[in-house]
Parts: sequence; C-alpha cells; structure tokens
Amino acid sequence: MVVDDEALVRSGFELILSAADDIEVVATARGADAVDAVRREQPDVVLLDIRMPDVDGLTVLRRLRELPEAPVVAMLTTFDTDEYIVTALSSGAAGFLLKDTEPDQLAQLVRSLAAGGVVMSPKASRSMLRSHSRAGTTADGAAAARLERLTERERQVLVLVAHGLSNADIGARVHLSAGTVKDHVSAILGKLRVSSRVQAALLAQRSGLLDHDRPADTEEAR
Repeated sequence: MVVDDEALVRSGFELILSAADDIEVVATARGADAVDAVRREQPDVVLLDIRMPDVDGLTVLRRLRELPEAPVVAMLTTFDTDEYIVTALSSGAAGFLLKDTEPDQLAQLVRSLAAGGVVMSPKASRSMLRSHSRAGTTADGAAAARLERLTERERQVLVLVAHGLSNADIGARVHLSAGTVKDHVSAILGKLRVSSRVQAALLAQRSGLLDHDRPADTEEAR
C-alpha cells in the first residue's frame, strides 16, 4: 500500500510496482485514511510519506505499529537529510526511500521489505548516518557495554547491516551463507537488546563503530 498526500505520487508508485509480477498494490491512500485502509486491506508492506498536511507520517506510523498485525513500514521522503527520519526509524520503520528512487530499484526494495529486510535508498542512507553523527549523539555506558559483548565477526556483520546490506549481500561479502548471517544478526539484536536491524544500525552509528569499521571504497560505491 502507498500512502501519500499527492495523488500523482500515489499513482506513479502504483504504476511502477504493479508492473512487477510478484507485487500487488492493494490500495493507495492519503494519510488521514491510511489506518482504516490498512485494517481493511491488510498489506504486507506500507510505503508511507513522512510529511503530509492532513496527518504527519510519524503519527500514522505510531498508529500502524499499534495494530495487532502491523505491516512493514518504510518512510517516503523528498529529502535525503529529513530531520524526521531518525525518529521514524527509532519508532519502528524498516527503512526509508527517496521519492526519486530509480523505478528499476523500487520493486526490489519492496521485495526486501516483504522479506523482513531493512531498506535505505543508496543515495540517502549514508547522508542520514552522517547527519545523525553531526547531531552529536553518543551511546550511553550501557549501550557501549553491550557493543563490547559482540564478537569480531558480529561487529563486522553489524557494520554491513548499518550500511544497508541484505543478509545475502553480507554473506557474499564475508563468505558466509545467508542463513549463517541471519543467525549472526539474531545474536546481535539479542546482545544489543534492540528489536530491529535499524535500531542496531543506529546504535552502532551513535557509538562511533562506523567511523572505525567502514566498508572498502568499492563497497561504498554499491
């Protein structure tokens, strides 16, 4: 389902996604109608505009997260440094997409969301992390201590998670199966006491882990 205040954006996303054989757009809606539409249509994935005049995306996100079977939600934004992005991710969003995401990337990003992955438009993900870093947030002592519990391999996987890679991509990078990477991610979430990959990524960023453990330049260009 696509939620946006602009009819042109809704219809554009619907047209692009409906062209994929394995994706069905069950509804589009304005912000004020979003929760009722989700209850009615029960989509697996919701693409949700973060800035809407009738009701803001953060309010809709909170209401969707309260549903008994909440869908996966990714935020839509026009800005790669939107100040609401970190709040949305911390509130349970599974990622964010820029509205000018290339059409040939959009379907794959939705598939990743449906499979439980974290998606961040390549153009925007590192901008968000840099912006959050400039805010000067540091992990507290308890969070830093939890990071110390990670093994070297888990730290390596966490860095790649924070850079938006899927389990399959991480496995290819570090020569592990996707299933083994999934086990590492589960262990990381447990040790860090967070409930999502996004929250783990934000904790890693706040702790300065990404400043010391960056993928190589060729990986940054992916």
